[in-house]
Amino acid sequence: MSIHTDTGQGPLSRPDAVPVPAPVRDARPPRRRRINKHRNAWEGRPSALGQGAKALVLTVVVLAVLFPLYTVVLTSISTTADVNRSGGMVTVPGTITFAAYEQILSGGIVTRAAMVSIGITAVGTLLSTSVSILAAYGLSRPSSVAHRPILFVFLITMFFGAGMIPTYLLVSNLNLIDTYWALILPGAVSAFNVLILRSFFMGIDPAITEAARIDGAGDWRILLRIVMPMSKAVTAVVALFYGVGYFNAFFNAMLYINDNAKWPLQLVLRSYVLQGVTLPGSGTGQVDVVAGAVTGLPVKMAIMVLALVPILLVYPFVQRHFTKGVIFGAVKG
Repeated sequence: MSIHTDTGQGPLSRPDAVPVPAPVRDARPPRRRRINKHRNAWEGRPSALGQGAKALVLTVVVLAVLFPLYTVVLTSISTTADVNRSGGMVTVPGTITFAAYEQILSGGIVTRAAMVSIGITAVGTLLSTSVSILAAYGLSRPSSVAHRPILFVFLITMFFGAGMIPTYLLVSNLNLIDTYWALILPGAVSAFNVLILRSFFMGIDPAITEAARIDGAGDWRILLRIVMPMSKAVTAVVALFYGVGYFNAFFNAMLYINDNAKWPLQLVLRSYVLQGVTLPGSGTGQVDVVAGAVTGLPVKMAIMVLALVPILLVYPFVQRHFTKGVIFGAVKG
């Protein structure tokens, strides 16, 4: 008869120890993932053919967008002989010259018009964005006075307008003819942009503003310290809408501005490129900016390039907010 001695090792060292059985491996083969044959096309992994087709379509779209810009820039830095040789827009680089830019900038007409457009765009965008934010914030508060009738008036202006003649009479009676305010005030507020901002403001959690109001914050502080920091994306998009609208506008200038020295760049561009007239001077006479080595089409394309540059410089800084601001502001309401 053998007597087992506890050596302090193994399961017998503790009276309450329970032997742990060894894990049993599942001998069954792994189950294959069932493939749903009826799932949508966008839920599956794209094939190599699909990826190649997408890349081809995107390449064609990019070329279709960049090729006109390429021809405009190339024609603006080409000589008159290259333009005549190509029969119009230049697609193959030849002799490169910046004489067209020197001519239109040395005359001072386009430079002054560009400064007018930039000034109107800056002041108009700041004024329109500020007024739209104030109007949208007031219309988004359920406790604001008569916000529903005022909202209804905003909606009416989207479908019905006073017309050209009543608007001109109003501007004339306000003594705004031949002033820069005539290019800003008639279209200072867009009902569409106000509705976008209002929809975004209504999507903000009311508990945040109520908590700030309990802490003693008024409407101005709530708007400036809470609402505006949360609305950078949609504000940037609305400001972009206003800025592009002011910079590209020429019809109001054609109606209300009689002094050629106050013409914005787009009206100068329209008068020369579309109508083919000589660029007007500063009021003391006419300056022929096309007199020189480069004439005709290169000068027109150079003016178009100068008109595109400000928007191309600003848009990349706002583009990342564009989709987020518009879609989020529209869907949240």
